[in-house]
Amino acid sequence: MSEYSNKQTVKNNNYKFETKLIHGGVNGDELTGAVNVPIYQTSTFAQVVPGEHKGYEYSRSGNPTRKALEELIAELENGKYGFAFASGLAAISTVLSIFKSGDEIIISNDVYGGTFRILDKVFKQFGIKYVQVNTSDLDDIQKAITADTKAIYIETPTNPLLGITDLEAVAKISKANNLISIVDNTFYTPYIQRPLDFGIDIVLHSATKYLGGHSDLIAGLAVVKDEGLAEKIGFLQNAIGGILQPFDSFLLIRGIKTLGVRLDRHVSNAEKIIAALQASGDVKKIYYPGLETHPGYEINKKQSKNGGAMISFELTEGHDINTLFRNLHVITLAESLGGVESLIEHPASMTHASIPKDIREKAGLGDGLLRLSVGIEDSEDLIEDLIGAIEKSRI
Repeated sequence: MSEYSNKQTVKNNNYKFETKLIHGGVNGDELTGAVNVPIYQTSTFAQVVPGEHKGYEYSRSGNPTRKALEELIAELENGKYGFAFASGLAAISTVLSIFKSGDEIIISNDVYGGTFRILDKVFKQFGIKYVQVNTSDLDDIQKAITADTKAIYIETPTNPLLGITDLEAVAKISKANNLISIVDNTFYTPYIQRPLDFGIDIVLHSATKYLGGHSDLIAGLAVVKDEGLAEKIGFLQNAIGGILQPFDSFLLIRGIKTLGVRLDRHVSNAEKIIAALQASGDVKKIYYPGLETHPGYEINKKQSKNGGAMISFELTEGHDINTLFRNLHVITLAESLGGVESLIEHPASMTHASIPKDIREKAGLGDGLLRLSVGIEDSEDLIEDLIGAIEKSRI
């Protein structure tokens, strides 16, 4: 391994997942006995003579607080190598930097707007191509593979239509065609789904969301099992320099400790809200992988713990969404997701506005689509707030 890699030493491998959330990775501080990993707020480290040090030289290349986080997420995803970045897009950008001019990447047709933007506006300038397909349809993936294809990049569930892709099948297709499989696991986190277990090569997270959980930090993570991929990502992490700072690494470790209890409440609230939306005569369509009517329900049940806490829905004709937003008092109109507070947004004008209208509509992202990130407030308050605002939005 190179100087840039950070191989994880797995401890307590027999612990259940909820215990690993708290005691996984680097647990405490051997020097002082502190139960939490300290914040090593330093840019550089003393050396005895050139090249002789205690494992760290410069905090861009490696920092003990960041390393503790990287080992933790590697253990939680059942990987071997973790990498922490300044944002989810910094993680995505670093991983995409593996590829070179002429390479083509297959992506989900309703992929997160920021992912589309960086491929369409940045990497395309360097000759890296992309093609969008319905990755829920394995035949569409197969047909899209050409001699230039080097990777399949998916979200499952997708953002915001919550489409489901068969992880094991994509991993097999990738291996058969010598491709790298990449999964953005932001919506589910390793508490609900662990893509590496199904043969996926790289897992990405916008840790800003559920992993942090409190809307108070921006962070990105990547996890792999393969040593060769770890070499490449570790080199690029150091060379590009989009690393996560020590204090934010500390905050993210703290957020991860409560991931299990938070997600249990998130999902419980989501299921109650869905029941209320189903009973409402104002809702035309609900997108949620935990519903038996969802096209990906059976596959999702096979590879995931539950349907998560993200809900997208469309209202019937005769509603004004701006009136709806103005009448919300508990739920907040804002971008992002996965925090303890409930957030609602309008993908066409907010998170996915960077995608051209014709491409959005072709993918099914109409102007009437709303996306709800269900928080951990009292479910009755959330239902009263949302259903009341929907009713007041009737024209």
